[in-house]
Amino acid sequence: MATADASAAPSTLADVSAAPGAPVEEPKAAPATSGVKSFLSGGFGGMCLVAAGHPLDLLKVRMQTSTQYTSTLDCLRKTLAENGIRGMYRGMAAPLVGATPVFAICFWGYGMGQNIARSAYNMAPTDKLSTGQILFAGGFSAVPTTALMAPMERIKCTLQVASAGGAGPAYKGPVDAAMGIVRAGGVASLFKGTCATLLRDVPGSVAYFGAYEVIKRTLTGRSAGDGSISPLAVVAAGGLAGMANWAVAIPPDVLKSRLQTAPDGRYSGVRQVFVEMMRTEGAGALFRGIGPAMLRAFPANAACFLGVELSLQFMNQLW
Repeated sequence: MATADASAAPSTLADVSAAPGAPVEEPKAAPATSGVKSFLSGGFGGMCLVAAGHPLDLLKVRMQTSTQYTSTLDCLRKTLAENGIRGMYRGMAAPLVGATPVFAICFWGYGMGQNIARSAYNMAPTDKLSTGQILFAGGFSAVPTTALMAPMERIKCTLQVASAGGAGPAYKGPVDAAMGIVRAGGVASLFKGTCATLLRDVPGSVAYFGAYEVIKRTLTGRSAGDGSISPLAVVAAGGLAGMANWAVAIPPDVLKSRLQTAPDGRYSGVRQVFVEMMRTEGAGALFRGIGPAMLRAFPANAACFLGVELSLQFMNQLW
C-alpha cells in the first residue's frame, strides 16, 4: 500500500491549503476531544472493527483452544465444511452488540488518560502529548474497558468453540450462552478470565495507541483530532497499530481463551493455564492463532480507526 506519499498526494479529506514553496508550520494540536465525542466515535469504530474482522477472529479462537487444526487454512476449511459461510460469523452478535460500549469506553478511557497526562504536567488542552504520555494514555484505556470486555469475551469465545468438534454444549445465541454460563457457574463465571484480559489489554493498548499515533504523525504530522487527514494515512496507521497490538497481546490472549472456554473448575487461574501449557505443549503454544490474528488485525483496525476519525470529523462539524 503506497501510503508513505500520503502527504505529497493527499486525498480530498486532507489539508491542501498550503501554497507551494511556503514554509511549513508545525500544525497546532486541536483542543482535547471531549469525553462524549470520544465515547461516541469509539463505539462507531468498534462496530466497524467487528464487522470487518470477526471471521478471522473466530479462526484465531478455534486454533487457540483446539489442537485439531494444522494451520489457519486448515481451520478455515474445516469450519466452512462444518457450518458454511454462516459459521464464519458464529458468535458475532455478542461482540457486535458489545462493540459500541466496549470501544466507546476504550476510547473514552484513552481520552481520560490523555487528560491525566496533561494535568500531571500542567499542560494546556492544545499542547501535544509526548510519545511517553501517549503510551500511558493507551495503557490506562484498558483499565475501564476490561470490566465490560471480560464477560463479552467469555460469551464470544464460548460460542465460537461450541460447535468445534462437538466441544461443549450448543447455544442458540449470546443470551442463551450467557444464561448457560450463569447456570453452570453463577454470575461470577461470566467474569472468568478478567485478570487474563487485563494482562492482555494493558500492554496491547500501549502498543495499539502508541503505534497509531507515532505512525500517523510520521505520515501526516497530525495527531488524533487535529483536523482532516488523509484516509490512506488513517488506514495505514490503524492497520499497523492493530498488528502491533497483537504482536504484544497474542500470548496472554491464548491463555485467556483457554481459561474462558475451559469447564468451570478446570483451572484455578491464568497461572495454572500457563504452567500446564508450558509443560504439555511448549512455548510455541502461546503463539497459536497468531496467523489469523495478524490477518484480521490490519483490515479490522484500519476500519476501526477510520470509523473513529470520520465520526469525529462529523461530530466536530455539528458541534
